[in-house]
Amino acid sequence: MKSAKDIRIVFMGTPDFAVESLKALVENGYNIVGVITSPDKPAGRGQKMAMSAVKKYAMEQNLHIMQPEKLKNPEFLQELEGLKADLQIVVAFRMLPELVWNMPPMGTFNLHGSLLPRYRGAAPLNWAVMNGDKETGVTTFLLKHEIDTGNIIAQRKIEISEKDNVGTIHDKLMVIGAQLVVDTVDELAAGDVKFISQDELVAKGYELKHAPKIFKNDCLIDWNETVDKIDNKVRGLSPYPAAWSKLLPIEEGKELSFKLYEAEKEIVETGVTPGTINTDGKTFAKVACADGWLHLQDLQLAGKKRMKIDALLRGFQQMANYKAQ
Repeated sequence: MKSAKDIRIVFMGTPDFAVESLKALVENGYNIVGVITSPDKPAGRGQKMAMSAVKKYAMEQNLHIMQPEKLKNPEFLQELEGLKADLQIVVAFRMLPELVWNMPPMGTFNLHGSLLPRYRGAAPLNWAVMNGDKETGVTTFLLKHEIDTGNIIAQRKIEISEKDNVGTIHDKLMVIGAQLVVDTVDELAAGDVKFISQDELVAKGYELKHAPKIFKNDCLIDWNETVDKIDNKVRGLSPYPAAWSKLLPIEEGKELSFKLYEAEKEIVETGVTPGTINTDGKTFAKVACADGWLHLQDLQLAGKKRMKIDALLRGFQQMANYKAQ
């Protein structure tokens, strides 16, 4: 059997989250024979062609790069087969057809941002924070037909504090996940992995939670909910895609909206209808919820820049004339 550093590895990924894992492999001397990432695409106001974060790093390291539009393209498959990979690693990439993930003799493993089988799906980091979980983590597992269901190789856990948002969790898991990818390669090379069946965990009553793709309506704040639940939503969607709320004029004026990135909880009897805004027009604004106030701290009115509440109120003194909905 080959040593870990001799294993021929093809790496697949696109965003910054994946770069950290690729970087860990390269800097620790693993044999990366190919990198697969998304095709360049137009981005920004000028719609200039932009490359993925993984491609940028791979170019800096003079790695062999492939950017197939379709993963079943015969020319791509021929090129991939020619790399004679022993193992493929997937981090934040798209779904693979079986003829790709089943190609190398050691198989293909994926790094997923949750403690599987919890939070299978597209947005595991967001949903863990939105649901008020106290811990999350990363999992490496072997790919098979059903998405995120393959046998678990290894996991690492972290705590979720009340101050964490999805941005801070992303950054922590990015680093921990990179180390787990390296450890997983070593374990597979040593041949002493004790695979854990997700089906067995589910059969034992393991609580399943799901992580579907997040749409705009999922981000809308319902001020009739508890302070804790709304705060979890804000943190679970910050900085992206961001929780948002409508602002309806109490008497006259146009309907507005804002995105909320940071807030502070105050659990107390408000005596007013949820959605009511209380503000001094200078330093604070808070919105009534089912069991308290949520103090708005970092937000962005539609069409304006993101700013702290005191700066926003200096240019929007009529906030007291609105109700959040």
